Amino acid sequence: MGGNGLDHDVERLRRIKALAWFSASELSLVASTMRLANFKRHEVILHEPAAPSEAHILLAGIARLTCRNGRGERVTMSLLAPGPLPRFPESPINRFAPQCEAYNQCRVGSVTWDTLDRITQNTSDTAFKRFHQNDLKQWYRLLLRSSNFLNLGLHERVALTLVELSAEFGVEEARGTLLRISVSHKDIANLVGASRPRVTEHLAQLERESFVIRQGRQLVVRVDKLSDSIGAESPRETVPKLGN
Repeated sequence: MGGNGLDHDVERLRRIKALAWFSASELSLVASTMRLANFKRHEVILHEPAAPSEAHILLAGIARLTCRNGRGERVTMSLLAPGPLPRFPESPINRFAPQCEAYNQCRVGSVTWDTLDRITQNTSDTAFKRFHQNDLKQWYRLLLRSSNFLNLGLHERVALTLVELSAEFGVEEARGTLLRISVSHKDIANLVGASRPRVTEHLAQLERESFVIRQGRQLVVRVDKLSDSIGAESPRETVPKLGN
């Protein structure tokens, strides 16, 4: 993976919305103290239990959270854009074996909480609290997509997943929000806990309803209209403009 110098890593950190509370000088210090590692597709980045003394930041690439289902198959729970990698909640049940893997080529920086606290000593909140808030956002999204208590049908879960992916990987354009990544129907099926053929049917229905426009292997999602159709809050403010 090219361009892995300090300046490139600082610029990567500056592009991460979840780290916007750091000052420019603090991000430079974070970059200079990080332990860096590159991962190829399918390589394990973190697994439970991950080192509790460190924060981990995805600098480049796409990561995914996976676990084993009831049949022992490893399935995708979430796709992660560059930003803090969420910590796994402690669980007394080990059979599901959650872990974070590289979905494509990834670059990850790790830094101790003690170092982060020294760097951010002039801020009102601790670094751990800020990163914990990001963890809660990730697990809340997973809850929305997968909880039986919410009584959401498959069509709604597929729609929620597209809204979530648009917030993480989309850029606004004239027709809607273009997903910058090509997500397979199998990946979406894993995210919503359904079979690939069923998900394909619902994606086709969303196209017929003009909520989704297919562009080769990519999708354009009409996020506002899709959010309104499922009563979800639109992530429009979190989607960057095309060209940024």
